[in-house]
Amino acid sequence: MARRIRLTAIPLIMLALLCLAFGYWGRWISHPAASLNILGVDLPEYVKFVPEARYGVIPVNRLVFFAMPISLSLGLILFASLRTPIALWLRGMAGLLALPVALSMLPPAWTPGLLMTPEFRTQTLIIMALMGAAFLIPLWKQIIPDWLRGGLLILAALLPIPAISAFFRLLPALEKLYHQPLNPGLGLYGLIAGMALMAVSGGLLLYAAWGGRSSSAAA
Repeated sequence: MARRIRLTAIPLIMLALLCLAFGYWGRWISHPAASLNILGVDLPEYVKFVPEARYGVIPVNRLVFFAMPISLSLGLILFASLRTPIALWLRGMAGLLALPVALSMLPPAWTPGLLMTPEFRTQTLIIMALMGAAFLIPLWKQIIPDWLRGGLLILAALLPIPAISAFFRLLPALEKLYHQPLNPGLGLYGLIAGMALMAVSGGLLLYAAWGGRSSSAAA
């Protein structure tokens, strides 16, 4: 029973990761002019040029938008390190993909010196931590039980909530810039779907562990 539940969680995690990727690289603001589309990956830099955010009228920390790639990269690492049997090529692909997802947080036109300035130091440290975690996937597979991995998946699913809240606080300011009402793009809904699926899959891993213990105790 527990094994079947863990196996059910695998395709859910994969679907969650696809949705999170769509949410991160998908459109959050759609516009007929391609240059006016805003993608999830653009938000950490774009927010610096919104006057209300720049001058503190709308309090938004641009770092909250990095919760999306953190959640995706962490999800890939956790998936690649699952103890549940998974094809080796799937593990390898997930582990490798965690690296470019982390590197997507690099600022445009970066230099090594720029990365350690106060503005970019935090995201640089996050990138380094995620890349280090990706290289240690074989170790995580050995020392992290799947029930703990389930809890970490739920935590990763919750990380982008502040980013969604910040986006909706920014939306009135964006409508002023665009001179028209704006509806959130499909990228936002992809992110929400990915968060929900990741939380459910994490819950399944927790249930498989606790349910298995309960069944053993009852027997």
